[in-house]
Amino acid sequence: MTGNSFFQIAVYVIALLALAKPLGWYMARIYEGEPAGLNRLLAPFEGLIYRFSGVDPKQEMRWSDYAIAMLAFNLLGGLAVFALQRLQADLPLNPQNLPNVSPDSSFNTAVSFITNTNWQGYSGEVTMSYLTQMLGLTVQNFASAATGMAVLVAFTRGFIRRNADTIGNFWVDLTRSTLYILMPLSLILALLLVGQGVVQTFSTYQTATLAETVNYEQPKLGEDGQAMKNADGTPVMEKLATKEQILAVGPAASQVAIKQLGTNGGGFFNVNSAHPFENPTPLSNFLEMLSILLIPAALCFTFGMMVGDTRQGWALLMAMTLIFVPLVLVTVPAEQAGNPMLTALGLDQSASNQQAGGNMEGKETRFGITNSALWAVVTTSASNGSVNAMHDSFTPLGGMIPMWLMQLAEVVYGGVGSGLYGMIVYAIVAVFVAGLMIGRTPEYIGKKIEAYEMKMAAIVLLVPPMLVLGGASIAVMVDLGKASVFNPGAHGFSEILYAFSSAGNNNGSAFGGLSANTPFYNFTLGLAMLFSRYWLAVPVLAIAGSLVAKKIVPTGPGTLPTHTPLFVTLLIGTVLLVGALTFVPALALGPVVEHLQMIGLK
Repeated sequence: MTGNSFFQIAVYVIALLALAKPLGWYMARIYEGEPAGLNRLLAPFEGLIYRFSGVDPKQEMRWSDYAIAMLAFNLLGGLAVFALQRLQADLPLNPQNLPNVSPDSSFNTAVSFITNTNWQGYSGEVTMSYLTQMLGLTVQNFASAATGMAVLVAFTRGFIRRNADTIGNFWVDLTRSTLYILMPLSLILALLLVGQGVVQTFSTYQTATLAETVNYEQPKLGEDGQAMKNADGTPVMEKLATKEQILAVGPAASQVAIKQLGTNGGGFFNVNSAHPFENPTPLSNFLEMLSILLIPAALCFTFGMMVGDTRQGWALLMAMTLIFVPLVLVTVPAEQAGNPMLTALGLDQSASNQQAGGNMEGKETRFGITNSALWAVVTTSASNGSVNAMHDSFTPLGGMIPMWLMQLAEVVYGGVGSGLYGMIVYAIVAVFVAGLMIGRTPEYIGKKIEAYEMKMAAIVLLVPPMLVLGGASIAVMVDLGKASVFNPGAHGFSEILYAFSSAGNNNGSAFGGLSANTPFYNFTLGLAMLFSRYWLAVPVLAIAGSLVAKKIVPTGPGTLPTHTPLFVTLLIGTVLLVGALTFVPALALGPVVEHLQMIGLK
């Protein structure tokens, strides 16, 4: 690695940790109903929302009622997104007259956006109208992020309260997350991005005149609008020439801001944050990358404040960071080293070569290798599917790290709310294991961890691997799954494994190279996203319901401190051990084999 690479990574990590504390303090004040400036100013509007929707903000819920409210809200959101896609041809704000989206793609996209996954099997600029993008996808970017934050806050109350039976009001937590946190931050970021050149307009797509005529071929369409085919089944190609290019535009900045802050990641355009209209400059790249991990990191401090011991939050944040940084320091050198197969052909890929500088395939020159590799690790650390480079073109080891980060159940920062409650579940498992070793009933933040909590924790830890490995196994066995793979061998398997790792952990990023917009993948990946989101959130709420009824156990001589470097090490070991035991065999069949092939070993 170069000194410049170390400097860029250090600036990013320092900025992230520096902003985590003030934002975490602010969010804790919001959720506890304490004065924090903005909540005083907008309190009348918050009250108006409750009166309009018929919600009594003082009426709290049991965990089961909280879960039902969450599921009902998300179900209605999914139905709304599905309907908008299926009816968009007849709805306004569709200047390009885009047709209705197919049923299977509509299902996949609706599930994707309500689960905070934002997996995209479609090209946004040629599939979704402005109305669908704004009223459907952007709204769900807010709603799905606020849902994860609400579940985390309810989970936190399980540790705070004693001998109680309620964990808060879902509608209040949802409203405060959106009104006081997500919307103000999104407004600020959107204005900054517009200043950097991210488009925000309702104009129709623009036509630009090219300096040279471009000759190209495309399938010839028949009178029925379908591609004509030769006798052997291959498409009939026609030669065309053009001196014009259509430039897709639209209200992108407003969606880009919340897609990053809410760890959603869905791109307004097909190539996501590699598109110059979504991410035009190195500064916009830094701002977007910082916003991806900002709220997940700050929520650690929020958790510490709410439980009355900020050391607990810092311990969780340090565990995440100590996993994150080494993996960045593996991915960046892997890309800077380049591909030895190209070196054998005489191409200089050394970092000192300013023309090549390592593996630049699939990367934007305005970002370079360091910011492309750092983005890949950031976005897969969070539950954020945005990309600024093609992961499919990374070296085998460079592509394996983002894949493995997703397979760690998105707890290294993770999605807003969902990442932290996943890490807390790992902490519960860690103290349980430690309790077994010393023969003492385990405790975490003053609450005893017993059989019920461990059963729910087991569900949280086992569901994602079952979805990832089970879905990938089915895909490589059936013809419908294999038909979408255009890269045979280990790389093709990596593409399938990456797709199910992304869907089964609610990330949403795509490896590329896999034709996933088919009924088979739209349906199977949609189911993986659904189960991964709610078969984790509901057990987490169940744990909260169990903990809130317990009394707080005073700290004693046999209590394991959960804020010390020893516990941080135990927590990191638990996370990595579960991830290694579960996924290393599958990774060995994909990126590991491909790496051995790349360096010349058969």
